[in-house]
Amino acid sequence: MNGYLNESNFLMVEEGFTTRDLLEDLLGELCQESQHQALFVADLGDIVKKHLCFLKALPRVKPYFPVKCNGSEGVLRLLAELGAGFACANKAEISRVQGIGVPPDRIFYCSPCKQVAHLRYAASHGVRLMAFDNEVELGKVARSHPRARMLLGITADSLPAAHPSLSFGSTLQSCGHLLQAAKDQAVEVVGISFHLGSRGLEPQAWAQAVATAQLVFDMGTELGHHMHLLDIGGGFPATEDTRAPLEEIAAGINSALDLYFPEGSGVEIIARPGRYFVTSAFTLAVSITALEEIPVEQPGSDEEECGSKKSLVYHLSDGIYGAFSCLLFDSPCPRPRLHRRPCPEQPWHSCSLRGPRGHAEDPSIAEGLRLPQLHVGDWLIFGDMGAYSMPTSPLGTAGSAQARVTYAMSRMAWKTIQLLQGKPPQTEEERESLCTPLSCGWEMAETLCVPPVFAPAGII
Repeated sequence: MNGYLNESNFLMVEEGFTTRDLLEDLLGELCQESQHQALFVADLGDIVKKHLCFLKALPRVKPYFPVKCNGSEGVLRLLAELGAGFACANKAEISRVQGIGVPPDRIFYCSPCKQVAHLRYAASHGVRLMAFDNEVELGKVARSHPRARMLLGITADSLPAAHPSLSFGSTLQSCGHLLQAAKDQAVEVVGISFHLGSRGLEPQAWAQAVATAQLVFDMGTELGHHMHLLDIGGGFPATEDTRAPLEEIAAGINSALDLYFPEGSGVEIIARPGRYFVTSAFTLAVSITALEEIPVEQPGSDEEECGSKKSLVYHLSDGIYGAFSCLLFDSPCPRPRLHRRPCPEQPWHSCSLRGPRGHAEDPSIAEGLRLPQLHVGDWLIFGDMGAYSMPTSPLGTAGSAQARVTYAMSRMAWKTIQLLQGKPPQTEEERESLCTPLSCGWEMAETLCVPPVFAPAGII
C-alpha cells in the first residue's frame, strides 16, 4: 500500500451490508441524541469501481481529480492511494493535497487566473505544472515561477459545433501569438489543455477538441516548444442515467487520440474527471427543523383537487451555502426520499425546501415538490450528492454546522485496492473471498458488488 489510506480512515463493511443499513444506524443514533446535524454517508467502494471503469475505458488517460469538486479527506486519500493526480485551483487546495503526502509532480495547478502569492507558493512547494490562456497570466508566471511547465488552455468556443460560453481558454486564432510570447519570455510550454464540461456528452465535441489541440501542438513544436502533454479536461457522465454512457464517450475519445496523438507519439494524456468520480458515492441526510403552512388561495388549484388547501415550506438542517452548495453549480436538486414510509391515507401537499429558518438570504433548495405531511425531526434523504456539496469556505448556512461525513468501504473493494498495488491475498480465506484469480484491476471491478448508495424506504 502507498500509505495514503488505511483501515482507520473508513468503516469496513462486509458484502451484503449496504450503506442504507449504515445510514439507518447513524440516523438512529442522532435521533436518540436529539441531534439534527446534516450527515453524508460516502461509499468509497463506489469510487474504486468508477476508477477501475475509467482505466478500462480510457487506458491511455491518467485522471487528475479536481479538488474543488470534493475536497473531503476520505476522497483525497482514496484517490491518492489509487494513483490519481490532483487538479488544484489555489494555494489552499495545493496545501490540502500535499498535506496528505501527495508529491508535487502529481499536482496540476489548473486555475486560469492565479494570484501571485499562490504562484509563489506553488513555486516554493515544487508544483510546476499549470495552465495559462492569456498574456497577463503568462507574465505573472514568467516573473513569479520561471520553472513552471505550462499548458496552453484553448476554449471549446474555437470549435465549429460548440455553443458560445463564458468558459476560459484561448481561441485558435490567438494561440500562435501566445506561444511566441511564451518563447520570448523563456516560459516552458509543454502541451495543451481544454475542458468541455457539459459539452462532453456531445459525441463529436471530443474529436473536434482533440483535432484542434493537435493543430496547436504543431504550432508549439514549430516554435521550439517541447510539446508532450495533452489535458482533455472533464465532462464525463456522473450517473448511469445520462444520455451518453462512459463507454460511448470513451470510444469517441480513444478514436480521436489514436488518430491525432497515436501511441508512440510521445504524448502523455491526462483528464480531470470530477463529478464522474464522486457524485453517486455520496448520500445526504438532512432533518426538518421547522415548517410553515401557507394557505392556498386560488380556487380550482391542484391542492384543492387533492383535498389539501395548504402549501408547506420545510426548513432543513442545511442549505444552499452548505451541503446544497452544488445547486450553485447548475446541478439540479436530487429528488428527496423519505426516511420513513408515510401512511397511505396521508394527504400530499405542494411544498418547498429551504435552509435553516431565520436566514432570509438563503435561496430556496427546491420548489414545487409534492410530499406528504412531515414533521420537525423527520429526515429527508438525497442521493447523488458527492459533487460540489462540501464548501471549503468557513461561511456556511447560518444556523447549521458543517455536515459530517461517514466513509464506508466493502472488504472486497479494499482487497481490490491491494490487488492493484501488487499485494496478493495473504490467507486462504482471502483467496477464496476473491472467487477467481484476477490479473487486472478492472476485471475485479466487474466482481465488486457495490450496492446503490441508498435504497429508499419510501420513494416519492
